[in-house]
Amino acid sequence: MIDPQRYPRLSRIAVPADLRQFPEEELPAIASELREYLIEQVAKVGGHFGAGLGVIELTVALHYLYDTPVDRLVWDVGHQCYPHKILTGRRDVIHTVKQKDGVAPFPKRDESEYDTFGVGHSSTSISAALGMAIALQRRGDDRRIVAVIGDGAMTAGMAYEALNHAGGMDPEPNLLVILNDNQMSISENVGGLTKMLGRLSGSRTLNALREGGKKLLGDKNSAPAKFVRRWEEHWKGMFVPSTLFEEMGFHYTGPIDGHDLPALLSTLKTLQTLKGPQLLHIITTKGKGYELAEGDQIGYHAVSPFDPATGMVAKPGAKKPTYTDVFGDWLCDMAAADPRLMGITPAMREGSGLVRFSKEYPERYFDVAIAEQHAVTLAAGMACEGAKPVVAIYSTFLQRAYDQLVHDVAIQELDVLFAIDRGGVVGPDGATHAGNLDLSYLRCVPNMVVMAPADEDECRRMLSTGFRYEGPAAVRYPRGTGPGVAVQPTLEGVPFGKAQLRRRGARIALLAFGAVVPAAEQVGEALDLTVVNMRFVKPLDRELVLEMARTHEGLVTIEDNVVAGGAGSGVAELLAAEGLAVPIVHLGLPDEFQAHGTREQLLAEAGLDADGIRAAILRRWPMPSAGPRPAAAAG
Repeated sequence: MIDPQRYPRLSRIAVPADLRQFPEEELPAIASELREYLIEQVAKVGGHFGAGLGVIELTVALHYLYDTPVDRLVWDVGHQCYPHKILTGRRDVIHTVKQKDGVAPFPKRDESEYDTFGVGHSSTSISAALGMAIALQRRGDDRRIVAVIGDGAMTAGMAYEALNHAGGMDPEPNLLVILNDNQMSISENVGGLTKMLGRLSGSRTLNALREGGKKLLGDKNSAPAKFVRRWEEHWKGMFVPSTLFEEMGFHYTGPIDGHDLPALLSTLKTLQTLKGPQLLHIITTKGKGYELAEGDQIGYHAVSPFDPATGMVAKPGAKKPTYTDVFGDWLCDMAAADPRLMGITPAMREGSGLVRFSKEYPERYFDVAIAEQHAVTLAAGMACEGAKPVVAIYSTFLQRAYDQLVHDVAIQELDVLFAIDRGGVVGPDGATHAGNLDLSYLRCVPNMVVMAPADEDECRRMLSTGFRYEGPAAVRYPRGTGPGVAVQPTLEGVPFGKAQLRRRGARIALLAFGAVVPAAEQVGEALDLTVVNMRFVKPLDRELVLEMARTHEGLVTIEDNVVAGGAGSGVAELLAAEGLAVPIVHLGLPDEFQAHGTREQLLAEAGLDADGIRAAILRRWPMPSAGPRPAAAAG
């Protein structure tokens, strides 16, 4: 529970209605308490950090001035929302964030009525808010709609598609878009002149003149009205970055200091009186109020538990390399060996392991911002001219570029390698970041080669195989560390299209794909079963699968992907085509979106840990306890 001695105001705010009982002059003190409380709570358990610190004042102002949840507040890049969650009924449980059965790390509609739209990916807020505004407008409901977009989300095309639609509508929707520019995204720092113009643009006087002029000029499509509007846009465009938004049909206000709470309140009050699409541009600092986070905005974006007095401290001892580390090292080594290699990331340099590559090969490194569709088609264009692009992307983000993968790469059989991180169960970030679908959506695409490594060394070897393959290929690997297999420094690949017999046993053959191979081996040893590391989801090792089917009583396919349409489905399709009626059990992720929890918890929940796999086999094929025997491995 919150300490009322340390937080005398925040402890009295359970929901925004309580916040609105305070006099306005106390809001800066409430913001200060909220910032201190956020630092204290995230330090205990970890979670997204810097972005939330940057929107403390904005969150307080919005919930104070708007009648939430009646008025709709739509957050973009949901890792900004921790302060929002604290003020909307989740203050005393925020310490459970990202933990199983705890508070979700992003806005989630079924968690709170204040979370009006679920989000984990970026750049959805304006489209969602516009949809709400249109639906409400059609039924004569005048509640207000606010979309908060920032932390890089304005670099994605979807945001501009929504702005273009909203600004061209007739009748105009009543919609406020707040661009939270934390200087990590689309805009440069602004100086005194632009701050002055921001104050001027946000003043009641200027907007009264503007609105009065609209009434005087009448029809907005008349020649005088068009002339005056264009003159205003170009005058402002000489000094502030407003022209783009004004040309798209939005009334631009700003930029203003997003940490100046009185100025923020004054401007928002003015904007509440205006009709039509409005855009407020605020300047904030990611990590505001915690000096270490302000100084290292990348490092403090998301954190593990830490001591607020000292900040994050690296743990001593050798660190086990993650799959992301393996990819990053391989990329640099292959770049040294092949000058055709180009590295592409959609704004995930750190997350996807391209930091070293960006420094060693800056002329071959391309961060395209949050623009997954562009990243894939850019790679396709590079491949057309003989380059060998490697697209480093999270599984869940590749979903956003699926048409480009199909239309621009696969149909044309272009030579692009997809290094797909965060495949399968991801864990604490929940359903929005889970890579549970990729084997299904990749396997069905003609011309694609799809590989899933069982360990760190195999990941490196598969990346080399995919790079040398002439055509579209994907290597899909999980988040975090693997079983600890030593990574060899060579650039040798794996035999193309061939599985690996890890253990020959009796009765049942376990056909395991990717990260679940170690668990399958544990079960194989315990029950004396055959274990195959399938390696390739597409093409399948047809010869070995058919041999397993003909020499065993049954087969079990195991994958950390949804069962529907996944790797196991490919095995079943092969057997059906060959007319082999072999009993088969498909083990994989459930046909539902799993909540957040640790990767280990979610795998166990899905029955994909060793205990779950063993139990599923024994349910189908009861057998006496069998001790392990020496494995006969090959490959």
